[in-house]
Amino acid sequence: MKVDPSDALIVVDMQNDFCPGGALPVQKGDVIVPGINRIHPKFRHKVYSRDWHPPDHCSFSPTPRFEDKSWPVHCVAGTEGAAFHPDLDVPEDAEIVDKAQDPNREAYSALDGTGLAERLRDRGVKRVFVCGLAQDVCVRCTVIDALHGGFQAVLLTDLTKPVDNPPGAGERTLGEMREEGAVLMSSEALE
Repeated sequence: MKVDPSDALIVVDMQNDFCPGGALPVQKGDVIVPGINRIHPKFRHKVYSRDWHPPDHCSFSPTPRFEDKSWPVHCVAGTEGAAFHPDLDVPEDAEIVDKAQDPNREAYSALDGTGLAERLRDRGVKRVFVCGLAQDVCVRCTVIDALHGGFQAVLLTDLTKPVDNPPGAGERTLGEMREEGAVLMSSEALE
């Protein structure tokens, strides 16, 4: 698939807390970093989202169930856990999108409450390519919000990893994204 000037790359939440050793790690979440670094030069429009929670965010629980509104404390704004993975190459011209900053509201998608959809439309973006963490939570929500916002959406399946809780959630969300209209493909097929 050829990358066009009207395409955007959205890299979702490649943060320390979602990588091995972090507060809410995705198994082998860090192995996708080199692939993201390899493809970002193909895109004119690049967006890197990050959870940027206040310390009292509604999703934090002292006894987390690892589901909506019951996660361990993670990605608190300004902390090392909220920083991008140290090997991630974030280009100077990339837009950084901070999400889930309202202490009383969950926001998984990079397009939820950030104004990103409008800014992409203003730039003439028609199609978004999405990768990052976690496939079955924030990546899924970003892909679906993009589709509902009128964008074509492509999930780069080799550049995302699921939490997979409960087991099988990763596979189920791939099917859900496909049913919603997303294209699923490997980054190796990008031209």
